[in-house]
Amino acid sequence: MDVPGNIGRIREVVTQAAARSGRSPAEVRLMAVTKTVDDERIAAAMRGGVDIIGENYVQEAKRKLETLGKGCEWHLIGRLQTNKAKYAVRLFDMIHSVDRLELAAEIDRRAAAAGHLMKILIEVNVSGEETKNGVPLADAADLVRRIAPLANLSIRGLMTMPPWFDDPGEARPFFRALRELRDRIAVERIPRVEMTELSMGMTGDYPVAVEEGATIIRIGRGIFGEREKTKQQEML
Repeated sequence: MDVPGNIGRIREVVTQAAARSGRSPAEVRLMAVTKTVDDERIAAAMRGGVDIIGENYVQEAKRKLETLGKGCEWHLIGRLQTNKAKYAVRLFDMIHSVDRLELAAEIDRRAAAAGHLMKILIEVNVSGEETKNGVPLADAADLVRRIAPLANLSIRGLMTMPPWFDDPGEARPFFRALRELRDRIAVERIPRVEMTELSMGMTGDYPVAVEEGATIIRIGRGIFGEREKTKQQEML
């Protein structure tokens, strides 16, 4: 698997997609999604210049960080249980999956104990699918307003995962809806809220996401190829 080569090809596609929408490719950061990926390939991705490592599980990230070191930013993209918040605030540079006030309050409390400001994104279920995590689109702005006063959190933007389509273009309305929500919230100028990040787009649809304003694209298969899960990894 040519991990650096894959990264280079993805960056070329990002450059082309950014040009189509009048954006600079420098506005888009590449996250390598490393769920169940072995250490050797993650190290290759870090050497290849990815901007962010994205992990789904706190426990798996802890082990990998101890082995691989920081190297670049590490973000949590998986669902976070409140009882893992105390570990998450020490491991990650940003948490993408905040979708309820209870979780935000616990992250805030743990960040205060750790003595630092925790950057977060609000996860939005734009599609309304029951199988997806995230606050419903209609409730997202209110959740931002309610979380904003928490002193040890810094809301930096929004994250979503659209439905899967054979045609990536069909995901466009969902990406556009997140961008439009971001713009509506930004106009409110809520104190301590920076609507600068849109985490959206994966291997199958990231060019469309870039065209619609993504600032972080989350790529796993496009960098590392298909994953082979072991029984132990499936239990993580």
